[in-house]
Amino acid sequence: MDYNSLKSGTDIRGIASDKGGKEVNLTTDAVYDITAAFVAWYVNKYQKNPHELVIAVGHDSRITGETIARYVQNALINAGVTVIDCGLSSTPAMFMTTVDLKTDAAIEITASHHPFDRNGLKFFTPEGGLDGSDISEIVALANNGEEIICNCAGVVVKLNYMSVYAARLRRMICDAVGKREDEKPLNGYKIVVDAGNGVGGFYARDVLERLGADITGSRFLEPDGMFPNHIPNPEDGKAMESICSAVLEAKADLGLIFDTDVDRAGCVGSDGKEINRDRLIALAAYIAAEGRRDAVIVTDSVTSDGLKTFLEDELGCTHYRYRRGYKNVINKAIELVNEGMDCPLAIETSGHAALRENYFLDDGAYLVTKIVIELARGKDINSILSTLKMPCEEKEVRFTINCEHFKVYGQRVIDALEEFASTRPEYRIADDNREGIRISTENGWFLLRLSVHDPVMPLNFASDVKGGIKKDAEALKSFFSQFDCLDISALDSLII
Repeated sequence: MDYNSLKSGTDIRGIASDKGGKEVNLTTDAVYDITAAFVAWYVNKYQKNPHELVIAVGHDSRITGETIARYVQNALINAGVTVIDCGLSSTPAMFMTTVDLKTDAAIEITASHHPFDRNGLKFFTPEGGLDGSDISEIVALANNGEEIICNCAGVVVKLNYMSVYAARLRRMICDAVGKREDEKPLNGYKIVVDAGNGVGGFYARDVLERLGADITGSRFLEPDGMFPNHIPNPEDGKAMESICSAVLEAKADLGLIFDTDVDRAGCVGSDGKEINRDRLIALAAYIAAEGRRDAVIVTDSVTSDGLKTFLEDELGCTHYRYRRGYKNVINKAIELVNEGMDCPLAIETSGHAALRENYFLDDGAYLVTKIVIELARGKDINSILSTLKMPCEEKEVRFTINCEHFKVYGQRVIDALEEFASTRPEYRIADDNREGIRISTENGWFLLRLSVHDPVMPLNFASDVKGGIKKDAEALKSFFSQFDCLDISALDSLII
């Protein structure tokens, strides 16, 4: 089997169960071969003997997690690696084993927010998550059957590392508010959690409740890999409706929601309104900047004009818009820090938030812990965001490119749009955009970009007035109609 189809950006992902009616391609053989290739890649890159390696392995709540974990461990054992079996674990916790336990690497078995029949592998070294180029090298080794077999088999050591990880989060809160655990620093606060039957239920019980918070009204804390209630995803409408209603029903001070493996999060204020996407970025930036008016906040490209105004005019920060993809945003922030800039936060609108103080690790539990600290300090979360101007309307449509060299064709469309916009007095091309082309209009703005891996061009709209997106879409239809290889039928949904 050619394993290239299992490469998904910086992860390995595929169909791991036939219960969804689809053919399995993330087979146990594939899991074994790719893990064995990871060991070969690691040994070559870091020049270490495999029998000296210690690698932590964890999995989220998916139905195939334990099975895949066995095959991952088998590949590691055969290479002579010592395996720390962490069982049910969050993705950020797996990285933190490289910090707390000094492991050489870690592997999380997860497919993030994807359906129950999916699963995958995410690899970490002490330097962080692997890049897409690293995954390509590992897949190439797997396709060639690369494997290290050690005469002395490795061993497996079981460890409940999540208890260590949760204790670290509790210490953060206690230290920030100047109280001990037994003083229950969250006593008097009601905080509800929606874990969506993923891994995030630990946060309610092992962090919040242990510190005195009332978590009554929390939802779907028990791990269930079929995700029977809703997709664990802070970007999913049904998931956000769930946590919003939980906050209102419980009359809670704050609501928290995680994706399956807890590398992303969202929250809800006491008024039952979402603190997600631009609002979450604004809140995270307020916390991360800590009043420093020269801080650089790196985000992806689809953030709103209102957010830019909030970051720069209200907080005094510099807003650095970069490309979509959480790893792109994180790597850019690291690059800026290495250049001497004060960059405390990299965050994507999907909820991936990485703070410099936390190894630039995208960790949903760490982010919400910082938010809980603000609450425990007596801050009104809603008032922090009171001056953030949100768009009246937001929409995204996606155009399919129906030709072989889709990247070349897509860039041609972007270049033509730039030329077209330069002749229209009602358009203003953004001078701080680093992906595709972003244009301000009389109603708001739109952004056309090219997907990194797929023959797709996402087109994002935002308007400050009702009906503004329809007007902007209508004005663009004739322009896009000239491109025969571009399927723009999705644009009609905005015009009707």
